Amino acid sequence: MKQTQYVARQPDATGFIHYSEAEHGVWQTLIERQLQVIEGRACQEYLDGIEQLALPHERIPQLAEINRVLESTTGWRVARVPALIPFQTFFELLADKQFPVATFIRTREELDYLQEPDIFHEIFGHCPLLTNPWFAEFTHTYGRLGLAASKEERVYLARLYWMTVEFGLVDTPQGRRIYGGGILSSPKETLYCLSDVPEHLPFDPLEAMRTPYRIDILQPLYFVLPDLERLFSLAHEDIMSLVHQAMRLGLHAPKFPPKAA
Repeated sequence: MKQTQYVARQPDATGFIHYSEAEHGVWQTLIERQLQVIEGRACQEYLDGIEQLALPHERIPQLAEINRVLESTTGWRVARVPALIPFQTFFELLADKQFPVATFIRTREELDYLQEPDIFHEIFGHCPLLTNPWFAEFTHTYGRLGLAASKEERVYLARLYWMTVEFGLVDTPQGRRIYGGGILSSPKETLYCLSDVPEHLPFDPLEAMRTPYRIDILQPLYFVLPDLERLFSLAHEDIMSLVHQAMRLGLHAPKFPPKAA
């Protein structure tokens, strides 16, 4: 597992997690900036979730506040985890309808991008859509499949997750919109992904699993769902047979340069 400079905050005896004023300030900067950027760009299901969560601006929310909303809408919860967790733990949590949230927030020096998923990325980027039954069903199915998958199968499942939950787009009657949490928590990628610069392809789960990606660049390619309900229908398809098909066919050539050594 990769190393990280960040350390997740531990709760006190009452379950309350204490953050510094500087950390609350980073949260406020991030949420107020990103709410402006996603206007007219995020899908309606995500915006509905943002409204239900009613995230505070002036402070980092407590996980119990998020859980009250998620439990009442889709039966999900968030689970406090360290900065980085192994695949096995990730799948175990999703299979149990728990979404992992690392209880640290980025520093001001890494305001625009950091490789580790922090509390802003997880809560602002992902939790709004966990109030949506289609998205929640897909995420739960994904966790159960990953838990039973081999190490090699998990690599292909990871690409599916990357191209949907993290960096997915969706067509709507109002135009193309964002639902991927990796995009919605990034001001730069929010603007870039809907521009004419990257390639956009209709969503195909087999193709998504065969598409290499890098985590440290703007994505050269985005897969576009016809609607968010497509994730729900995918959850009821034989995803593992698609994984095995992708493994037989192999990966496409990368659409990005190799990482500098």
